[in-house]
Parts: sequence; C-alpha cells; structure tokens
Amino acid sequence: MDRQVKWTQAALGDLEAAAEYIERDSPHYAASLIMKILAAGRSLSFLSHRGRRVPQLADPHIRELIVPPYCLICRIDPDAVWVLALVHGRRDCGTVWVDRDSQTRY
Repeated sequence: MDRQVKWTQAALGDLEAAAEYIERDSPHYAASLIMKILAAGRSLSFLSHRGRRVPQLADPHIRELIVPPYCLICRIDPDAVWVLALVHGRRDCGTVWVDRDSQTRY
C-alpha cells in the first residue's frame, strides 16, 4: 500500500540548513545531496519500512533511513510516512530525535 510522505517543518528546516551549510563550499554537491535526500524521502511512499528501527527508541514505527552522510528519521503511520528530522550521521540519530521529540510534537 502506498503512503503519502509528509515532511514536518522541523525536517524541512534541517534540510534547508544542511543545504545552506554545504552550499558554502560546493553548490553542486549541495544540490546533488538534496536531490538524493528528497528521492529517498519519496521512496518511503512505497517502501515505507525501508531503513532500520532506531535502536535507542522502543517505538517500532520510528525508523531511520541513511542517505550518507545524513539520516532521515521517519514515523510510519497507517496512511502516511512523516519525515521528522534530518540528522548528520556523525551525530547519534536516536539521541537527537529523543531530544527534539521531548520539545516538540509533529
């Protein structure tokens, strides 16, 4: 079953911040990476369980999809996949999500 992919404002902010940071050194690489991240997000429409469960979380509906060097944190709902955050892979994706989730809800 295909699900609608929705991006939270926080995840869109993460994407914009990553693009701006990378663009300072390489506009071409920034554009290429953003296209890969957006394509990975779109793929969640029909491959919703792609990626792995976030080990630090007990919620089986929260998953992380690696798009080197970033990971997308997503929540799978019956009719939609929510992209919750974009986190650099050098950071602990689960910990970043726990910190953010305790402050805001999507």
